[in-house]
Amino acid sequence: MKVLYVNHTATVGGAEHSLLTLLEGLPDDVVPIVASPPGPLHRRAHALGVRSEVLPGTTGSFRLHPVRTPRAALDIARSAAALSVIAHRLRVDVIHANSVRAGLIAAPGGAIGRPPTVVHVRDDLPAGAAGALVKSTIRCGARQTVCISEHVARGFGRRGRVTVIHNGVDLRRFDPAAFDRAALRATLGLAPDDRALGVVAQITPWKGQDDAIAALASVRRQHPCTRLLLIGEAKFVSRNTRFDNLTFKARLAEKARELDVGDAVTFLGERDDIPALMHALDIVLVPSWEEPFGRSVIEGMAMGRAVLATSAGGPREIIDDGVTGLLAPPRDVAAWTSRIVRLLDDDDLRSSIGRAARASLPGHFDAGTHVRRIVEMYCALLAAPRGSPVTPR
Repeated sequence: MKVLYVNHTATVGGAEHSLLTLLEGLPDDVVPIVASPPGPLHRRAHALGVRSEVLPGTTGSFRLHPVRTPRAALDIARSAAALSVIAHRLRVDVIHANSVRAGLIAAPGGAIGRPPTVVHVRDDLPAGAAGALVKSTIRCGARQTVCISEHVARGFGRRGRVTVIHNGVDLRRFDPAAFDRAALRATLGLAPDDRALGVVAQITPWKGQDDAIAALASVRRQHPCTRLLLIGEAKFVSRNTRFDNLTFKARLAEKARELDVGDAVTFLGERDDIPALMHALDIVLVPSWEEPFGRSVIEGMAMGRAVLATSAGGPREIIDDGVTGLLAPPRDVAAWTSRIVRLLDDDDLRSSIGRAARASLPGHFDAGTHVRRIVEMYCALLAAPRGSPVTPR
């Protein structure tokens, strides 16, 4: 089976990390090819031995704009034409669009026939005309739509050929037994008495790094040795991006200084050693306003860390509140402060949550389960008559 994976950007974010985990775990009888703009994703694919093809891509936003929206439509049309040529030349069996924007590129070909198209929906689509148009286009062109959580599926709408397949984490890579925690903390400048909180996410307002800084300032009144590590970078910085992420990053540093925690907040930038960094933390924070799934949630759980995540979105499907992690309402700094203090006050609670968290992942949120369900979907898709629903086990 030859599968063409389509990505609208070369930047490696959460969706691309999930794709790379899938590529690494595919069985030998699935031949993957990545089509995306040239850049980091191509290099990461090559490192896995995966062939790549150049696709123009798009930076288009879901916001309607009199100038940028037509330009984005032209980008998508140009990419769709290029994708059609690639798929025909390589004689692929399935096209798998790795995002909604990639789905818009793949949808025209999927609407008129083979190869069948799968669209992976990883975003909370906006309400209004733009979101409705995107959903309609995806439904017309996709033989199968995969949503990363029930939360995303509800927003997308369960009409038509929609299934939920949760993301998975590679438990071999995210294995706390493989790391020396004390040595890791020393390399980060953490003293033995320091308590380390961490946010692992792209720097953008909806990920809530500013709320994490505000909570840190409150927590340090009771636990003055608490530190906050911000791991990630402002990845999406074009004019089409919903938020001005570079300005937001600068304001985070200003806010830390204003709250007198500037020396307790460390910006680590983009890192490849996420398992090690998470193992050095005491608590993993996921303070997003709304989280489609929460990749850093399952990564922190895999490393046996206590995870405190937003109660809005996908984390509610992953965390058993109070058992395998804690949930808190987004934008409520007081609530986040109280839960962080509760975890810092009780070493045994943090440890028990971490152990239960890792034990809860196999069979549900591990990479092997994710890959198996995706491949089963491909097989069912190719075996089913056109127009028939596909329901992988």
